[in-house]
Amino acid sequence: MIFTETKIAGAYVIDVELRRDERGYFARAWCAREFAEHGLTATLAQANISYNERASTLRGMHFQRAPHEEAKLVRCTRGAIWDVCLDLRPTSETYLQSFGTELTAENGRALYVPEGCGHGYLTLVEGTETIYLVTEFYAPGTEGGARWDDPAFGIEWPDAGPLTISEKDAAWPDWAPE
Repeated sequence: MIFTETKIAGAYVIDVELRRDERGYFARAWCAREFAEHGLTATLAQANISYNERASTLRGMHFQRAPHEEAKLVRCTRGAIWDVCLDLRPTSETYLQSFGTELTAENGRALYVPEGCGHGYLTLVEGTETIYLVTEFYAPGTEGGARWDDPAFGIEWPDAGPLTISEKDAAWPDWAPE
């Protein structure tokens, strides 16, 4: 795997290294040892799958509060997404900054979102599926969110933004530090 640090402290784009032969290819998508060597949380609690029928569907910006903060490794397994990590850690040098990248089934790329950061994505095509590996179990009551278009962040989204968004995700209030 190839780990490329983003402008968000602790967030990485992770590319697979393809080993090709006449059958196709083989690649490692997860290795606890390699993640730990990069200072990343290497213990997984859950694997989640999300499917979206329509292009321009937005999911996010989601996070879990302490003591259930989670890191996520997000990969698009069908279709394409614009994936965003939002730094919500008040003590971080990149607080309130975001990083976005395109994840597709073809590029095999993943985004590692560290604990304390928000995460969300916009589907770029119909019939998009993502898989999230997460480091904590989902804990109702500790979930939080931030609005995708909150002026406190200035997140850059492709095109005009979402056409489909849940009522919950559209209704997050303007950001106020907790």
